Order: sequence, then C-alpha cells, then structure tokens
Amino acid sequence: MPIFEYICKQCEHSFEALVYGNEQAECPKCHSRKLVPQLSTFAVSSKSSTGAMPAVGPCGSCGDPSGPGACSRRNFN
Repeated sequence: MPIFEYICKQCEHSFEALVYGNEQAECPKCHSRKLVPQLSTFAVSSKSSTGAMPAVGPCGSCGDPSGPGACSRRNFN
C-alpha cells in the first residue's frame, strides 16, 4: 500500500496518507484537498529466517557492484 506525505496548503498540517487507486488525499485536520506532496524516503523490510543480510545491488551513485556507499569507501590495501 502506497503511503504518501503531504503538507496542507490551508492549515500547513504535515501528514501521511494511504492513497488507493484514483482516490485523492485530504487533510485529516481541516479536510482540505489543497495539498503539497512531499519527497519522502522509503524503507524496505525483508524477513529472513536465517538472519543473514539480504543481497545488495550495485551502488545507486556510481554503479559499483560492491553495493551502496561503495564509492565512498577507499581501498586501503
């Protein structure tokens, strides 16, 4: 289910809303539909019975196959 973050233009209330299909979010405080969508981060959760770390893909910045943040790590060997 997608969760979106908004700030109401009318009362400046900041909130998150679940939005289904063509529904339009409304402010829970003043019920206005004049909203400013916010950029938000997302989290990914994986359940593992082994407790092992999930496999990582390439770094989103540099494409290094070592994974996220690889471009900021230096090889000290």
